[in-house]
Amino acid sequence: MFLPPSYYKKRAALAPKAAYVHIPFCQQKCHYCDFPVVVDDKPNSRHRSKYLEALRWEIKLTPGRRQPLTSVFFGGGTPSLLTPAELGQILQDLREQFGFAEDIEISLEADPGTPGIHYLEEYQKLGVNRLSLGVQSFIPELLQVSGRTHRVEDIETAIQQIKACGWENWSLDLIQGLPGQTLEQWELSLQKAITAQPKHISVYDLTLEPKTRFYRDYPEDSPALPGDELTAKMYCFAHEFLEKHGYHHYEISNYAQPDYQCRHNLAYWHNQPYYGFGLGATSYFDQVRFQRPKQLKAYYKWVEEQAIFGSIEMLDYPLSTKEQLIENLMLGLRLREGINLTQLLKKFPAGTKTLVENLIVRQLSRFQAEGWVGKKRNQWFLIPPQGFLMSNIVLANLLLELENITILD
Repeated sequence: MFLPPSYYKKRAALAPKAAYVHIPFCQQKCHYCDFPVVVDDKPNSRHRSKYLEALRWEIKLTPGRRQPLTSVFFGGGTPSLLTPAELGQILQDLREQFGFAEDIEISLEADPGTPGIHYLEEYQKLGVNRLSLGVQSFIPELLQVSGRTHRVEDIETAIQQIKACGWENWSLDLIQGLPGQTLEQWELSLQKAITAQPKHISVYDLTLEPKTRFYRDYPEDSPALPGDELTAKMYCFAHEFLEKHGYHHYEISNYAQPDYQCRHNLAYWHNQPYYGFGLGATSYFDQVRFQRPKQLKAYYKWVEEQAIFGSIEMLDYPLSTKEQLIENLMLGLRLREGINLTQLLKKFPAGTKTLVENLIVRQLSRFQAEGWVGKKRNQWFLIPPQGFLMSNIVLANLLLELENITILD
């Protein structure tokens, strides 16, 4: 059977260009973390060897789609616990299976005080060209209460190593709303962050996730936690301070200097297809979102089962039209640029398109008077900082209306 060239062009256009690789190992589990992690910081340990073997096996079992990757992101866990040899093997497997674009972005999360800080030059030689440094705070007592293993001195050493290696594209992560955190401490951390001169800064709001130590130790009404008013002040201060110093607030939690947005994360926010590899990782392509098991034993069993069939199968139901629309709205409105309704609804039949567009416009228009939502032609967006702060309210109202539209079912 011969298919027209348009078929192959469409398949190539839908092929993932981004890949996430989960490295679960940590020196210890942070008190706010609900990611699938394994406490094991010993290179060549039995856990490490078995996991990396299964991870590489999974990559090799995943069919390539003749579309080279434009971004790879090593997250965790703590990827900077990997030796250059371990990281190099994974990168080689990815390159052989999928191919790399000439200008590929390869990001690696790194924690201060881990061996990887001294491997930065070797990582660069392997092709890693973007670093995400998990600082979280420059305040010693806040690092301690959060269960971080690094000290402020380790942060300073890591920054010195980054600069000594001539690393241009790197990001620094901070958390606001930590137990006992004051506005003065937050301002100090932000000042130290810009003094380090990263090209990108991520500012995350503490979320009390079930099954974490923070969730157990700090109920939502705990006096140790900064209240909503204080965390809002922290958020607004970060916006004004970082924008003033040349960092564009391009996404709810992310700031970047011009041309240094995280390409990999933009693939998520634009709801583009991507591969996910490793414990608990999620893939999204062919309108199917599939998550791997979060427990090691179950993950190993799953990889072994896939090997019997000779390739990875994403056995799940495709997202419905309504689910795809909701995801596009939720993800797109996280970005400063927002959503273009013409592009978003172009695949809908005329009658359905008009109905859905009118509903979305009606709901978003409600918040224009508040100064939370803006519009340029058919481009709708949240206006930072207040629009970003109130994004949950805007989205909740919008999604409630969409859920009731039976024409999309």
